[in-house]
Amino acid sequence: MQIFDSHCHLDDPAFDRDRAGVIESARTAGVIRLMTIGVTPETSAQAVMLADEYPEVYASVGIHPHDAKTCSAPALEQLVQLTKNPKVCAWGEIGLDFNRMYSPQEQQEHWFIKQLELAAGLALPLIFHERDSNGRFLEILTHHGPPAFKGVVHCFSGTQKELEQYLELGLHIGITGIITLQSRGAQLRQLVSLVPAERLLVETDAPYLTPAPEKNRTRRNEPAFVKAVLLKLAEVRKEDPEKLARIVWENTNRLYSIN
Repeated sequence: MQIFDSHCHLDDPAFDRDRAGVIESARTAGVIRLMTIGVTPETSAQAVMLADEYPEVYASVGIHPHDAKTCSAPALEQLVQLTKNPKVCAWGEIGLDFNRMYSPQEQQEHWFIKQLELAAGLALPLIFHERDSNGRFLEILTHHGPPAFKGVVHCFSGTQKELEQYLELGLHIGITGIITLQSRGAQLRQLVSLVPAERLLVETDAPYLTPAPEKNRTRRNEPAFVKAVLLKLAEVRKEDPEKLARIVWENTNRLYSIN
């Protein structure tokens, strides 16, 4: 079974003491490719450095909606320069988050649109973050997104209507450890069977969102734990884990244009 953790944050300080060991543990668990995600110019640069250091690691660059208040044209130009590295395979995570409002809505929307435009010019797939945007995320994608684009809704936890709209746009759906959690994951478990197999990705969002059963013994999520997500996804969809793993592996490599 080959698994691709399509979204993690290997630059996080939670991994500073044992980063190489975490990547080795992932490899031992069959998680042999990892996408580490940039959310600021600084973390994007760190993501690229890690991708250069570890053969199994790939990188994305972007500015998260939480950090939109610090975004600027020079910051975006810095990200554009990073995309010249061949191991940068996506732009993101970008989007809207009206739950915590770490950045004002106006700034979130402005820099989301600017990043959509940049990524379109670079022909990079997009990694999206959406939380409590009340339809505004989809509205912006519809009116400001490129005519044709590839992307994934990271950590999907929306409604059936939102899921159907994402699928209509041609987006992939990223499934995290939430699917393993008894209460919090109930709605997600009801919806995942509606996603065509060729649109599914699995992810950890490590060091966050630790799945069960690992959650019972550690707070820190790791890329190795994405296997628990894959197995639970197969169980809920009543599919053979090995077959689903092959499909999800192919989906992820295709989305990120990795041979």
